[in-house]
Amino acid sequence: MNRIAEILGRFGLTLQIAKTAFAAALSWSIATSLLHSEYPYFAAVAAIITVQVTVADSVDKATQRIIGIIGGVLLSMLLGHWFKIGAISIFFIILIGMGISKALRMNPQIISQVAISSLLVLAFGQTREGYALERIIETIIGSAIAVFINALIIPQNAVPDVEKNILTFSNLSAATLISLTTLLDYMGIDRKTGRSEVDALIKEAEKCRKTLDLAGQSLKYNPLLTHKRVRLSQLTQTIKQLESITIQIRGIRRSLADLQINQYLQLEQRYVQQLKLAMAATAKCIAAYGQTSTNASEENQNNLNEAINQALIEQEYCLNNLGSITSLSILRDIGSILSDLGRIVSEVDSLNPISKNTKADSI
Repeated sequence: MNRIAEILGRFGLTLQIAKTAFAAALSWSIATSLLHSEYPYFAAVAAIITVQVTVADSVDKATQRIIGIIGGVLLSMLLGHWFKIGAISIFFIILIGMGISKALRMNPQIISQVAISSLLVLAFGQTREGYALERIIETIIGSAIAVFINALIIPQNAVPDVEKNILTFSNLSAATLISLTTLLDYMGIDRKTGRSEVDALIKEAEKCRKTLDLAGQSLKYNPLLTHKRVRLSQLTQTIKQLESITIQIRGIRRSLADLQINQYLQLEQRYVQQLKLAMAATAKCIAAYGQTSTNASEENQNNLNEAINQALIEQEYCLNNLGSITSLSILRDIGSILSDLGRIVSEVDSLNPISKNTKADSI
């Protein structure tokens, strides 16, 4: 099935296009049967406009379309008694319709729809009794059918996209933290700041958040995907924790930048290497956290537990050797880095059942 969809997609025949065509044809057929209208184009047009990526967007478009057509019809009915179709009447009816809609702060889509429906009803409504009411009913039929089809025929499920983005986000977070260890090799010469790497991570966080919002929209008004909401809630929490980890990584970058300015000669090379090990071990925790969040298999859970334990050991080595640092400024920066590393482990430890059970037993 996916193979067929991929082949058709190469020719531009996507699922959304197929649903749009089906909604338009079905709307035309039903409107013709119910209203006995020879050309129920308002129903087909409403269906075409209403079919969107998500059901929530379809409901929003349907609402805008219906409000716009009703507003345009009412305006044409009120002014049609004094105006006949012509350049002047078209100018004034569109000017008044869009002006009133704008003054009421309506959606731009509604404003445009008011103008279009006003023009059409003014042009054709004077020659046929009941024309305006039929156009409203046609629009409601087309919009309702489009929403119905979009919700029940293979509705969009963006949850897998969120999981994919979480993997990318967590892996990039880990890679960014590892890349920051190189800042310890450029103390005093050819200074690097790591800003570009962190900026790329921030952009990835924003992208992940947008995907999450889209997934939330895809589940809204969608009865067939209600069971996915629990999973989406779990992924939402994961993204929040990864965003918090991003904040810690930004703090680490700033502390490393301060270290480059301070008296590096007082920081022993042995301690530099240990700090690198602690950062690398913590980075593995982030990557393992992303894997476990998207696939909570026993293997991934064990890998996460091992990564957490190793990171805690490496961080503890760094803490035990803080006494060898005599410079207060360097001690402050190193302490800040270790605090941020500790917070990162605390964030990823949320998926660690061993730690949860330990806390529960202690209580």
